[in-house]
Amino acid sequence: MPSLDKIKKEYTELLNQLGDPELVSDWEKFEELSKRKKELDLVIDKDKEIEEIDKRIVENKGMLADHEDLELNSLAETESVQLQEAKKKLERELEKLLKGGSSKSYSAIMEIRAGTGGDEASLFAADLYKMYSKYAESQGWKEQILDASRNEVGGYKEVVFEIKGEAFDVMKYEAGVHRVQRTPETEKAGRIHTSTATVAVLPKPKSIKEINIKPDELKVDYFRSSGPGGQNVNKRETAVRITHKPTGIVVESQKERNQLRNRENALAVLSAKLLEKKQEEEMNRVGGKRKEQVGAGTRSEKIRTYNFPQDRITDHRIKKSWSRIEEIMEGKLDKIIQALQDELEE
Repeated sequence: MPSLDKIKKEYTELLNQLGDPELVSDWEKFEELSKRKKELDLVIDKDKEIEEIDKRIVENKGMLADHEDLELNSLAETESVQLQEAKKKLERELEKLLKGGSSKSYSAIMEIRAGTGGDEASLFAADLYKMYSKYAESQGWKEQILDASRNEVGGYKEVVFEIKGEAFDVMKYEAGVHRVQRTPETEKAGRIHTSTATVAVLPKPKSIKEINIKPDELKVDYFRSSGPGGQNVNKRETAVRITHKPTGIVVESQKERNQLRNRENALAVLSAKLLEKKQEEEMNRVGGKRKEQVGAGTRSEKIRTYNFPQDRITDHRIKKSWSRIEEIMEGKLDKIIQALQDELEE
């Protein structure tokens, strides 16, 4: 683990290099240095936050020494305890940044599937996709659909998409079954329905070499893509199905009207699934973790409930709830994701 002093020295050198006018002519090096600076910014900013808290702790100690006002001293003591807790949390975060993480710089591939609840489940799957897409945009990440299957009501039976950026470490806690309780637009009697959608989050390899997929291990089939209701929307066989023979993993892509693009998308999903499998084996985790997270999509296998009538979202893993559900569904996930990171990583 690199020391903080080494990081600060490297950061200073980076700033000097980026300030060199000659660097403009070497775009590749500029991109590399800019990316590294972005990584180090997280460490430097976290260290500055700790320094600020240290200053406030010193100020509080001075206040306790200089004042005899019992009420003021009590407030200062309470704030000191809170500052110490905040400092410990920041130090843990800084230590994690210094250690780095095997998944930190991975992009994420997410799969959302409608679970129980028929058409309403597919509409909820579409709402979840919209929520994650808007959150990705707010973080400066790019999002691209790799495969999707819509139905007649405009929902998603399944949607697979990539979030490009350091997204996996942030989004990984979204994996599991999400439950919604609301009155569907198609419900004339005004009854509240309960539906589910499953979410899987996979790390995308930085390069195909990381997985070492051999061409002779793949079985590639081409077929005609279809739209809602199963009708053919393409007369040419542009849809692609790839089977990885050693593991039996099967992926499909039919979103694009171009066979090559569908093949690329399918390979991206396959490589992500193989990387996840590889990481699980390396970390000696229980096999089938993804299946355990996603389950069969039944109402009992939930990690989070979206209760629209009560304007409440509850994450059952950390037993916390948030209001303003419509705002959160528009991509304002920061407070939920932060709470998950704070409690589950701790």
